[in-house]
Amino acid sequence: MGSLEVSKEVKFKEGEEACTLDGTVDCRGNPAIRARSGKWFAGIIILLNQGLATLAFFGVGVNLVLFLTRVLQQNNADAANNVSKWTGTVYIFSLVGAFLSDSYWGRYKTCAVFQVIFVIGLVSLSLSSYIFLVKPKDCGNEVSPCQSHSSLEIGLFYLSIYLVALGNGGYQPNIATFGADQFDEEDPKEGHSKVAFFSYFYLALNLGSLFSNTILGYFEDEGMWALGFWVSAGSASLALILFLGGTPRYRHFKPSGNPLSRFCQVIVAAMRKFRVEMPTSAEDLYEGSGKECSNNSIRRILHTDGFKFLDRAAFISSKDSDNQEQGFHNQWRLCPITQVEEVKCILRLIPIWLCTIIYSVVFTQMASLFVEQGAAMKTTVSNFRIPPASMSSFDILSVAAFIFIYRRVLDPLVGRIRKTDTKGLTELQRMGIGLIIAIIAMIAAGIVECYRLKYAQKDCTNCEGSSSLSIFWQVPQYAFIGASEVFMYVGQLEFFNAQTPDGLKSFGSALCMTSMSLGNYVSSVLVTMVMKISTEDHMPGWIPGNLNKGHLDRFYFLLATLTAIDLVVYVACAKWYKCIKMEDRENEYRV
Repeated sequence: MGSLEVSKEVKFKEGEEACTLDGTVDCRGNPAIRARSGKWFAGIIILLNQGLATLAFFGVGVNLVLFLTRVLQQNNADAANNVSKWTGTVYIFSLVGAFLSDSYWGRYKTCAVFQVIFVIGLVSLSLSSYIFLVKPKDCGNEVSPCQSHSSLEIGLFYLSIYLVALGNGGYQPNIATFGADQFDEEDPKEGHSKVAFFSYFYLALNLGSLFSNTILGYFEDEGMWALGFWVSAGSASLALILFLGGTPRYRHFKPSGNPLSRFCQVIVAAMRKFRVEMPTSAEDLYEGSGKECSNNSIRRILHTDGFKFLDRAAFISSKDSDNQEQGFHNQWRLCPITQVEEVKCILRLIPIWLCTIIYSVVFTQMASLFVEQGAAMKTTVSNFRIPPASMSSFDILSVAAFIFIYRRVLDPLVGRIRKTDTKGLTELQRMGIGLIIAIIAMIAAGIVECYRLKYAQKDCTNCEGSSSLSIFWQVPQYAFIGASEVFMYVGQLEFFNAQTPDGLKSFGSALCMTSMSLGNYVSSVLVTMVMKISTEDHMPGWIPGNLNKGHLDRFYFLLATLTAIDLVVYVACAKWYKCIKMEDRENEYRV
């Protein structure tokens, strides 16, 4: 049996057209041929698709808070909360996409279906804005208010933006993992490209939003909302066409079945053997057969010592032995050790994942309170007015700069200092650095707000541009956020992709997005609590409609304090964490 498997490997390596070793298949379901599929040809298509889709998404998201205040006439606190809830819902839908991808559809089909939904939502939003909402024409700029709207018109608007949320949310975690699938990590050269792909993916995401934050942001700020939304719809349509055009060159992993049932089987099996006396050696635990690994692309996970109670699920009791002799295997009584380790991996990831939520609270301020703060500052240079939302361009430029600095300067430098050929900083170390920079960003934002208030007109009626402090003083806080993203979010993408089992890779990417989701919801709850407490005794509160009468600086300093506390907890969790240990695929071909 072992010699047959070795000869199979020789055919793959010595044949005229070598196949990938990671178990990927082509669009016809045959083993993927290395020279004809995947690698940077498919990777670049996916990066371009991500850039165009991001342009479309941020064409809606970056100025949504201003659309709600100017077109739908909501106050600042309500608009900030609605944006946070909408953005959070985008990332909640990522769990739906990841579940369908890992369990049933596969990543390619999931990406295609949700991109279609994304396009439908954007077209619906463009039509509803053009026909119903932006009335009179070109209203919704700094000086021209829009007319009131009926409940039906507002309902159609929310239906449209939540279709956008569903489409983008289901697509995002899968496109990142699908791009990484194009590189065979069993090949040293392609494995290095796979690590690099995550940095370029995040760079493509930010460059795609650069056009939205500048050109589209300017047109929307001037009241041309329908035009901005139509451009977004066109960009999303082009992204879909490009994605479908690359179909013959993609590599695919087969879906591995419902992960929820595998998770529950381990819990139930362990509880059934609650009173069983466990052996001291892990060698006595059930290894399982190849069929029980769902498909040939899933590697076995080596046994680890943590969560020992779950090992009971892999203990072969006398009843299990009798069942095996009769050719019967009850998966709710006996699970292979790889399946048990899958559950352990997820349980170990949860504390790290929880520690990333506070960072997402900081990150989400760029789309809400940073914009409102910028709108209350001096936004003119000569006769040109700078849209407040376009200041996030400095975040994008910072991301691009720090990706280059990290990959070309910092990472090699750390490697030389440590005198090792391996990568420099680990993903966990980079995420910790991201938290530190996020604290600095919030302190910078609070200091800028203190000075903005110092030069503000307290009793203005229309308070946009009411402070003489230039909006360019916001550049440091945006730059610090951009730098923190390179360490936190790129590190997070790499970490969750590397530390999740083979059958749960999309779920790993969805964890990143879900932390952003909960960050948005926590931000919404935090704003509500702060406003409720700070408005007692008829006080205007920290974040009133007129920011000149509030104390937004205190809210920023509160976030800095919460992030510092989170950093301490994160360091403790990172020290406790144990990395996943996979069996080398080469070993699977040996006797």
